[in-house]
Amino acid sequence: QVQLVESGGGFVQAGGSLRLSCAASGRTASNYAMGWFRQAPRNERELVASITWGNVENFAESVKGRFTISRDYIRKMLYLQMNSLKPEDTAVYYCAAARDMGGRYWDYWGQGTQVTVSS
Repeated sequence: QVQLVESGGGFVQAGGSLRLSCAASGRTASNYAMGWFRQAPRNERELVASITWGNVENFAESVKGRFTISRDYIRKMLYLQMNSLKPEDTAVYYCAAARDMGGRYWDYWGQGTQVTVSS
């Protein structure tokens, strides 16, 4: 079992930046992928960025060049740095942990944190 708690969401104007954090607990080993997903009203949940246990990163096309993902294995933290934010980035952002190293099976989810970008 992995417990995930997000923080860092909020309200920002277009062009601004926010940094999301996710604290993981419960499982002593860290050999699993982690990622950030988001869900806007009336939309399906989508992958924003992920990082495998071997630090291979993957980004949605819509955020490439603007968002970065990083992971602190010692502190068991996951981060999402979001720059040049756009109104279409407005969504609830969820931290997720996979049961596998590559990120195929996303079993664990945080409660979500709201990000609102005004135009």
